[in-house]
Amino acid sequence: MSVQSIERALDVLESLAEHGGAAGLSEIAAKTGLPYGTIHRLLRTLLARGYVRQESDRRYALGAGLMRLGGVAEGMVGAWARPYLARMVELSGETANLAVMEGDFVVYVAQVPSPRRLRMFAEVGRRVLPHSTAVGKVLLADRAAEDAVTLLERTGMPRRTPNTITEAGAMLAELDRVRTLGYAMDLGEEELGVHCLAVPVSDGERVVAAMSVSGPAERIDAVDREELAEGMRGIARAFGAELAPVAGER
Repeated sequence: MSVQSIERALDVLESLAEHGGAAGLSEIAAKTGLPYGTIHRLLRTLLARGYVRQESDRRYALGAGLMRLGGVAEGMVGAWARPYLARMVELSGETANLAVMEGDFVVYVAQVPSPRRLRMFAEVGRRVLPHSTAVGKVLLADRAAEDAVTLLERTGMPRRTPNTITEAGAMLAELDRVRTLGYAMDLGEEELGVHCLAVPVSDGERVVAAMSVSGPAERIDAVDREELAEGMRGIARAFGAELAPVAGER
């Protein structure tokens, strides 16, 4: 049996996260559909526990209390992911990564390296903007177009390499391709000479993470993308099933 007040508090926290970590009351209300009075009561409790803080401009932001939970949770998810990432390494021969969205950034939370002497590394804990990475595109593609544009406008879409997509319209077209294909590519958009292919991880309700393989451009370009993506999606589905919420008593 679900507890309505807990569900609503989580809706508020997720709304703040989707607004880049901070939002005003009107933005929270628009996102959650909750009355202002209800949001005020929830925020008072979250403020008292340190999970939310109030900014000088009276907007609300995610608080430091979440860092305790987030760090532990990311470590656990990373540990659960490693056997699946190892299967992706076996499938592709390349380094496999798991990434999640935190506010406006993509964070790499787990990795299994390629056994090859020449291999790519994305340091665990590294934070990158989503527009220049395959994992970021996968995570953005799960959002409504207006939410994706709002995030891209906040970050400014800086150019990382000559290949980086830096216009919101072009990125929206790219996200449409990701939804159609079921995978995303980074063709030297974050780092020249490095190509990546990423697929979504869904817990059955939404995309919660992205898994990718990355390697030298010439090796990634030599593989059959559709075949590799299909194999990766099978692994990602198996991992997503492990993350799926367990229904409580009714």
